[in-house]
Amino acid sequence: MSTTKKIAGSALVVALGVSTLAACGGESKPAAETKTITLVSHDSFNVTPAVLKEFEQQSGYTVKVLKSGDAGAALNQEILTKGSPRGDVFFGIDNTLLSRGLDSGIFTPYEAKGLAGVGAQYQLDKEHRVTPVDSGDICVNYDKAYFADKKLAPPQTLDDLVKPEYKNLLVTENAATSSPGLGFLLASVGKYGDDGWKAYWTKLKANGVEVVDSWEAAYNERFSGSAGGKKAKGDRPLVVSYASSPPVEVLYAEPQPAEAPTGVATGTCFRQVEFAGLLKGAKNEAGGKALIDFLVSKKFQEDMPLQMFVNPVVKDAKLPDLFTKHGVVVEKPETVAPDAIAKNREQWVKAWSSLVVK
Repeated sequence: MSTTKKIAGSALVVALGVSTLAACGGESKPAAETKTITLVSHDSFNVTPAVLKEFEQQSGYTVKVLKSGDAGAALNQEILTKGSPRGDVFFGIDNTLLSRGLDSGIFTPYEAKGLAGVGAQYQLDKEHRVTPVDSGDICVNYDKAYFADKKLAPPQTLDDLVKPEYKNLLVTENAATSSPGLGFLLASVGKYGDDGWKAYWTKLKANGVEVVDSWEAAYNERFSGSAGGKKAKGDRPLVVSYASSPPVEVLYAEPQPAEAPTGVATGTCFRQVEFAGLLKGAKNEAGGKALIDFLVSKKFQEDMPLQMFVNPVVKDAKLPDLFTKHGVVVEKPETVAPDAIAKNREQWVKAWSSLVVK
């Protein structure tokens, strides 16, 4: 998901775990000799240091993470450096961008150990060029206090959002620049079809939807229900975020509230799946394969929810109590077939931009 503090910017190298010997002086060595694995990712990748250290000790590898902005920006950089990748593994490509990565030929097929334990519904690439790592639901979140104060029931469906009582309340991200924004556009495509989504957005625009460039700007600046939004005096009580956002508001609050201050409109959601892939031309291919195995291990999958606020894809991985208590289960999210996204994504985004932004 990314909970997706996804802000495009300059690449930032973050070394996790033990520093490489090459960094201590002397001649630098190729990654394969120093047993270093470089993971290229969007900005939201995170793992508990002790969990990563255990992998490093057991495997003999050291992991470095190259964070590269939003998922789309990070993927574009790898496409531009095809054949001479900046790392060994790429993490963060999702089902909305999958065809772009696969068609570019930047991945080497690898069937991960433990893949049999991953739910079949997440395995969208039968050639195993990418491996599913997590899933999450892009949904409208609402500020509980606002709706209680106004004695107004919060919206629950996409249809609700165009009703007069919710005029000027929703902020969403630009579908051309943000993964959640694109996911929300695809939710409308899944719900209303290729013939109906434009009419829906025409109504949503007339009902005062606000569009900003990033999740960070929408959630932490404009949304009145988040801790960041309160500080920024945000005045939009509806925002496109994730079904896992309410647990975040509980985890980082001091003291932690008994109930999350935000809720989820479960009839507005789009299912997102994120993948990792071995980059073609990787300097440490063996290490890259070991890292992908680790990403679908039960240890990583159970650590991931409170680090990246996404759901495991491994069937026997357990969710933490905070997640199950304050998160929501989306029973019927909207979906769009990967081949339909591949065929239509660019024209959908272009049409959306002309309709909503311009």
